[in-house]
Amino acid sequence: MINITLYKREIKNSIKILIIFAAILTMYISIIISMYNPEMMELLENFNETMPEIMAAVGMNAGATSLLGFMINYLYGFILLVFPMIFSILRGNGLIAKYVDKGSIVTLLAAPIKRSKVAITQMCVLITGIIILLIYATGIELVVANASFPKELIVSDLIKVNIALLCIHLFIGSACYLASCLFSETKYSIGFGAGIPALMFILYMLSNTGEKAEVAKYFTIFTLFDASGIVAGDGSAIMGMLALGIGSIVLYALGVIAFCKKDLHI
Repeated sequence: MINITLYKREIKNSIKILIIFAAILTMYISIIISMYNPEMMELLENFNETMPEIMAAVGMNAGATSLLGFMINYLYGFILLVFPMIFSILRGNGLIAKYVDKGSIVTLLAAPIKRSKVAITQMCVLITGIIILLIYATGIELVVANASFPKELIVSDLIKVNIALLCIHLFIGSACYLASCLFSETKYSIGFGAGIPALMFILYMLSNTGEKAEVAKYFTIFTLFDASGIVAGDGSAIMGMLALGIGSIVLYALGVIAFCKKDLHI
């Protein structure tokens, strides 16, 4: 199904950017988890009282009563959504559209490899990168939480939340991949692949600011990611996670089809 040589080369090209994002996530995760103490929580409560709309916009809500609840409030509303999303935007564009834009797609297709195999290989590279990044983030969360607050974190609940997080990032990755397959120029690939997820995230932030902007939640996929609902076993949260997973499969498949039918002028 995939070309191993191409897959290995593209994974190697992903390593540098993965290291950069892993370092960023390590810093933020370590800082946020270390803030789980009475004094710092009181300070954050004060921030929520004085700037409720700003804190809510970035998904930071007061009132956490557990370590995982605290992490959901201060990590999963912004940091663990934005940085993996940026990774998907950068890598998604570089796997297809960048080759077409530079004309080097000819080199990829010069060997006796079917277009579908090239497309599926590049798709697998992006999915692998997303999975690696989120597995790493989960590992850092476990290490820091256990080192700072032993036995405070319920591991099974953290894994459930991160499976849901993986679903939304696979969906974002699929949108970036589809844009990369549809457009022959990088500016359009990034414009749509980055613009649409970014717009949806802005709408998500607006929907958190109050009742007047709450209608915005119906126009963003981020509403389907409900970390607290996943922990509580809420049916709508689980359905949202499944919708994101199924949606990502559909968009990845459409990307492969689009690339196979694309007129590359070669």
